Amino acid sequence: MEAFLLSTGLVALAEIGDKTQLLAFLLATRFRRPWPIIAGIFVATLLNHALAGAAGALIMAAVPPQVLRWLLGLAFLAMAVWALIPDRLDDEISVPRGGVFVATVVAFFLAEMGDKTQLATIALAAHHPAVYVILGTTLGMMIANVPAVIVGDKLAGRLPLKWVRGISAALFALLGVLALSGAGARFGL
Repeated sequence: MEAFLLSTGLVALAEIGDKTQLLAFLLATRFRRPWPIIAGIFVATLLNHALAGAAGALIMAAVPPQVLRWLLGLAFLAMAVWALIPDRLDDEISVPRGGVFVATVVAFFLAEMGDKTQLATIALAAHHPAVYVILGTTLGMMIANVPAVIVGDKLAGRLPLKWVRGISAALFALLGVLALSGAGARFGL
């Protein structure tokens, strides 16, 4: 349960202001069909994070615990720095033949490749049961992105994204320091 809650909270915060949340805003304002977009986000995130969780589980089986602790700590510190960098979307979204749902699945799956939330999923699954991490990170993505789809542009103008990125960075940095110091073992890191 601890891995699930940690994964949910970390990803929900890290996702605020992320490029995939910006993608959720874009899809919502462009297509104005929230339910296929929400379903597409869920499917894409579950698939992407399942792959990331499997990678984390493989790393956990192959890497000695002491090395894993250092890798995890350094990964969280890198994510802390990354969280401070605002994301933006560069590409226009086009609707494939499958409609809004397929467009969302494809766009979200590709946008999550190498994203900080995917890397967080890998790092967490390298130290916790992958199924709880995958479920937690997927829920965290939904917590951050469903309101973006429903509220669209109105919410974007009111969130202090710089402040939220700072909190997210601080949490990643704290997790990194805890993991590197060995104190994180008490917290499941």
